[in-house]
Amino acid sequence: MAETETFDYIVVGAGSAGAALANRLSASPENKVLLLEAGPARHRWSRIPVGYAKMLKDPTANWCYESTPEEGTGNRALPAPRGRMLGGSSSINGLVFVRGQAQDYDTWAQMGNRGWSYRDVLPVFKRLESYEGGADEFRGDSGPLRVTNPDETGPLYDALIKAAGEAGVPHNRDYNGAVQEGISMSQATISGGKRMSTAACYLDPIKQRPNLKIQTDALSESLILEGKRCVGVRYSVKGEKHEARAQGEVIVSCGSFNSPQLLELSGIGQPERLKDLGIDVTHALPGVGENLRDHFAPRTRWAITAKGYTYNDRGRGLGLFAQAMKYAFQKKGMLGIPAAPLRAFVRSREGLEAPDLLLGWVPMLYELNRNGGPKLSKQSGLTCYAHAMRPESKGSVHIKEARAGVQPDIRYNFLSSPADQDLTVQAIRVARAIMTAPAMAELGVTELLPGSGETSDDAILQWARAFGETTYHPVGTCKMGSDPMAVVDDRLRVRGMDGLRIADASIMPTLISGNTNAPSIMIGEKASDLVLEDAA
Repeated sequence: MAETETFDYIVVGAGSAGAALANRLSASPENKVLLLEAGPARHRWSRIPVGYAKMLKDPTANWCYESTPEEGTGNRALPAPRGRMLGGSSSINGLVFVRGQAQDYDTWAQMGNRGWSYRDVLPVFKRLESYEGGADEFRGDSGPLRVTNPDETGPLYDALIKAAGEAGVPHNRDYNGAVQEGISMSQATISGGKRMSTAACYLDPIKQRPNLKIQTDALSESLILEGKRCVGVRYSVKGEKHEARAQGEVIVSCGSFNSPQLLELSGIGQPERLKDLGIDVTHALPGVGENLRDHFAPRTRWAITAKGYTYNDRGRGLGLFAQAMKYAFQKKGMLGIPAAPLRAFVRSREGLEAPDLLLGWVPMLYELNRNGGPKLSKQSGLTCYAHAMRPESKGSVHIKEARAGVQPDIRYNFLSSPADQDLTVQAIRVARAIMTAPAMAELGVTELLPGSGETSDDAILQWARAFGETTYHPVGTCKMGSDPMAVVDDRLRVRGMDGLRIADASIMPTLISGNTNAPSIMIGEKASDLVLEDAA
């Protein structure tokens, strides 16, 4: 074993939250910080926006997890990609920037989590971003993360926005501002045609700090515990064993799959489950690995007979060469867009305080290639995913072996809640209402999936079970709270332990209304405040 090193703080995981946390903790030269990342520093596709399509199945950038097949989703193993490189999932995601609603965070506060209301987290959101639309009551313009309005324009988006209006969905220019409701072009973590991951925005500018050590290819194997205090981390780099000690704290930022995995490997979790795997129980916490939530999103598919509207017409053959040249010289076009350039936040019924459905449009039809990645279909059309934003169905994540690096058992339990079933059907009906509105007539739109013949709620739901997938927004497996199933308190300290916190999407008690990258970065930023306050 290599010589043990000592630091003030050890951050395990250099993803959306961990990179932000390491940046803020190391801002003071008095703090010696170690940042551990299981993957490499970068990937050749990580800075190009469309690179997410290349990395979804690439084990050099991605843990390439899959869920355990379940009856409720047609006994299918669903892809569950998670970033495995500096920047974590912010380096492989669809680049869409969504904060969520004020209601999301006020709900956390109402659950007893002091300091997590919308009023509390809004200043942190403003601090983390540099939004090209400028600063105001809701937006910031001087933070590390560059957030931009879309370059994408054209008759396709104009028609969809007009069709949404005809279906009762208003146009909203800033869904991250005062109100989320409406249809909008997607704000993105793209600037100058390049991906703005936390690796690029939080780590690259400060990686030369002498008090910050960034260790890549470091697989964390277990926490070092002395009684009820965490004092360090055991990890390996290309097979060589290492130990690092923390004089202050260890902060686990491995994400909703790997954070509970590391706790369980360290003997923290459900006693009987750990004993069955031959792991000595160091601290009983029944909530570890429970409360998994994600967005389950069927992808409706629509053919378009009018030519030139979608990237199926403009991105194949010579068109692909033209798109490559457009990106090379202008940093625009198909290679420079987020995964879903247009989205709508919609109420499923009148009388709701806030939207509860999300729809996103991808300006092409795609299918899977032999490697499991997406490729353009020959047929021209659109893909529209539609789902409930705050699902009630809850699953779990638990280790299957007492060994690091082995995929955990991921069980989503999607659509187990009757409310989620109803909202999924309603979301697909809203997608149909927009896609068949008068404004879409000139495009020659035809429904391919689920198919116009599928009209009953039961038929739509069965199609959703058979074809729906996650949107890659897992949260909640080390949830924050004070109830018996909570893993961390409202200062992100692991309950019953000293010297150990968790800061990533796993602490979310409920799923926010939208993509999870922005709130994960916020959690990392806020965690740095809590750590430094408690050390003062």
